[in-house]
Parts: sequence; C-alpha cells; structure tokens
Amino acid sequence: MPIFSQLMFQAVRWAARRGLREEDTFSSDDRKQEARRAGVRGETYAYWYLRRNGYVFVARNYTPRGIKGEIDLVGYDGKTLAFVEVRTRTVREDLSALPELSVTREKQHVVVRTAQRFLAERHVGECPCRFDVVAIDNRPGQAPAVRLHKDAFSPQM
Repeated sequence: MPIFSQLMFQAVRWAARRGLREEDTFSSDDRKQEARRAGVRGETYAYWYLRRNGYVFVARNYTPRGIKGEIDLVGYDGKTLAFVEVRTRTVREDLSALPELSVTREKQHVVVRTAQRFLAERHVGECPCRFDVVAIDNRPGQAPAVRLHKDAFSPQM
C-alpha cells in the first residue's frame, strides 16, 4: 500500500474528525450549498479511503457530453475496472436512512449508461468491470463511517 495514500487519507480523516459538514444553522439556499460541499467532501474522503485500499483511479466526476449522468470515481481495483458511486448522508436522530439505499433503479440505469459511454470514449478493451457504492454516514461532531459495497449492482437491468 503506497505510503502517500496512507498519509493523505490520515490527513483527510483528521480533517473530517468532527464530520463532513457543519451543524444545520442555514437558510434553505445555504443548506443546498452546504449539502453540495458535504457531497464534495464525501467524494474526497471516499477517494482517499479507496486509494488507501489499493484502488488506482483514472477519472473523477466523469460527465460525458450529450447525455445525462455522472460517475463519481472510476478506477482499477486490481485488474477490475470499478465505477464508484459515492453517497454521503448526514445522520441525525430524527432522520436516519442508509445512503446506499438512495441508489435507485433509475440512478443505476444512468450510471450503467454513463459507464458504457466511458468505455467507448476511452477505448477500453476487454476487462472485467463492476459497479461499487461507497456509503458515508456523516455524524456532525464525529468522524464519518464508511461502507464499501463492491459489485453493488449489475449492468443487466
């Protein structure tokens, strides 16, 4: 495991020791902007978490032209090309849901179609591919909890 990835993840983890987002004392517009920032922080946290676990990334926030969709992270886990969807959810006592459950059938369809476009644009030959989901539970005041679901869904729908 590369030392740089370990050090970077430790730095990101230290920065997130009190959560990925601040307490909710915002207006509705500020809340949306803060939710976006928490999502970006979650993707960064997931990026370094996966790098520390041996992933080698080739793209972040891949968005093809002409079609709707985005893939948060694309990288190799060994010889397998993994398309990773990152879901971050702030956990509160009144609301507690698993972020991985927000990857609906429609979202899976969009991710699969975007992945096919990625493979075509990058001229990727025969290689095994899979779709992973990284779920991050953000609890304000605590370090985030990460769950990695390898091969979370299938491209055959």
